[in-house]
Formats: sequence, structure tokens, C-alpha cells
Amino acid sequence: MKSVRGIVIAGAVCVASAALCFAEGPPGWAYGFPPGPAAPAAPAAAPAAAPAPDTTPRHLPGNNLEFTRAQIANGFGPADWYPEDHPQMPDIVAHGKRPDVRACSLCHYPNGKGRAENAGVSGLSTAYFIQQMMDFRNGDRKSAEPRKGTTNAMITFAKVMTDDEIKQAAEYFGAIKWTAPWIKVVESKTAPKTRIQGGLFLALEGNEKEPLGQRIIEVPVNAEATEVLRDPHSGFIAYVPVGSLKKGEALAKTKQCAVCHGADLKGIGPVPSIAGRSPSYLMRQMYDMQQGARKGLWTGLMKPVVANLSEEDLLVLSAYVASQTP
Repeated sequence: MKSVRGIVIAGAVCVASAALCFAEGPPGWAYGFPPGPAAPAAPAAAPAAAPAPDTTPRHLPGNNLEFTRAQIANGFGPADWYPEDHPQMPDIVAHGKRPDVRACSLCHYPNGKGRAENAGVSGLSTAYFIQQMMDFRNGDRKSAEPRKGTTNAMITFAKVMTDDEIKQAAEYFGAIKWTAPWIKVVESKTAPKTRIQGGLFLALEGNEKEPLGQRIIEVPVNAEATEVLRDPHSGFIAYVPVGSLKKGEALAKTKQCAVCHGADLKGIGPVPSIAGRSPSYLMRQMYDMQQGARKGLWTGLMKPVVANLSEEDLLVLSAYVASQTP
């Protein structure tokens, strides 16, 4: 009898608050993890010998620069394939600060486009950017998925960076417009079979497909260009469930997203532009707010909006917003 009562009460709570209806925790597809709970840690293996450095020069089509893999992935001075694309980078963006702060341009790219496992930061207002860094620093912006390494890294960076370094990064990325195309949203019943590398979904060779279900699978247009070369001109394709764009548009109107984010979702004042941004990122942020992991200064505006939304609601909103032209 007690077990039946418990089920009834749990069901009532689930109806009352959609935030409690994610039975299996954060949606893995949005955070860069396989579905379900974390796998138990494997026994520690004996340390392997370090591989010989890859000194092969790498190139991009139509680009006369060349870098080795070590140079491309250098956390304190990564490759800049297109220096003509952006203003002069402040030192914190170009080189970071040893030993704890990697260059902003490594993960977010010199043009601020970012990738599905982190965030696109170009085109954000200086005030908004600075506030997010303060939220990371003060413990008000965390991830609902504790394994989310990029969020944990940002918390560390924010605590180590000076206020002036944060301001320099904010002004630099804020001066670069967020432009299309970067993410192509495609309604589909299937998506490429993928592997996960550092929180990034990469399509397997062979072009095999699998049912998409109620997920968004966001993959690089060119896996090597993104994963190996970190090409800031090579964007993403986001596969979303059929019908999600229409549902998302209707829900965005019902929730009056445009009141704060602007008629075209391009932002108003410090409220950020969200049109054309990564749907995986958008999903993560709404889920984090819903679960109370993200509770910074302006999160109070979003909390009541997302409080009672289901996972499908958050998914279709993310898909629709990502499909809009910035």
C-alpha cells in the first residue's frame, strides 16, 4: 500500500513540476554523453608511453597557412587559421594565462563561433558576457551534469582571470557579429551513427544512420576539419525530430520569448541573442536553469518560463531557435 501511495505522489509531483520528470537525469545528447547514468569508472591502466609528436604540416583548402596538430591544439597559443577574420586578439584570448587558463580562442575559436560541446560567444553584449563570468566565479552557474568538463573548466577560468582580463575578452567577442551560416537545422527521422569525443558527437565513417527518436544530434559538417584542424569556418548540422520546428515556433510564441530576446530573437540590450545558436547548448542552458544549476543574476527571468516544460518542450524550443537566422 505504501508503494502504491508513493507512486501516486511521485506522479502528482511530476505533473506539477516538469523539472522532476527527467527520470534518467540530464539528456545525454545535449551534454555530450551516452544516454542513461554514468558508467562505473574503469580500473586504472598502466600509463602508456607518450606517442611521438605528430609533426605533419596540416592545411585547409584555400588557406596558405600550415600548422602541426600540436600547434593547432596548443592551449596557450592555438592556431589562428584566419587572422583577417577578426580584430586583434587580447592576450587572454590568444594565449590564455598559464598554468590554469587556456586561450579562449582554443575552444571558442578566434571568431567566437564555438562548437556544440561549448558555446558560441561572439555577438554577446559586454555586460552579459561579464555577468556570466561572474556567475561562474561565484558558483551561480554550474552544470546539471557534473561530468560536463567545459562548464567545470569555465568555473576554474573565471576564478583565476582578473576582472580586466574578463572585460577584454567580453569586449573582443562582443565586437564580432554572430553570423550565419554556422548551424544547419534539418528535420529528420534518422541521424548519423556517431562516436563521442570530448563531449562532441562525430559522425562515423560509412554514412550509417540510426533512428533519431526524441533527440537532437548535432555533428560537424566535416569531422576532421572540426576535431583535428579546429577550422573556424567549418560548421555543424543539427538533426532534429520531424515537426519540431513548427511545435517550437508555437511554443516560443506561447512563452513570449520575443518579449525579452527581441522580435527576431536577436537580443535586446544585455539580454542575449539566441537565434541561430547551437541547439545542444540552448537545451543545456534551459535544463540547467530548470534544475537550479544555473541561477545567476538574470536567470530569474528564465526560471518561470522553463519551470514546467517537458524534455520534448525544451527540445522543440531549442530546435526552432537554432533554425532562425541570426
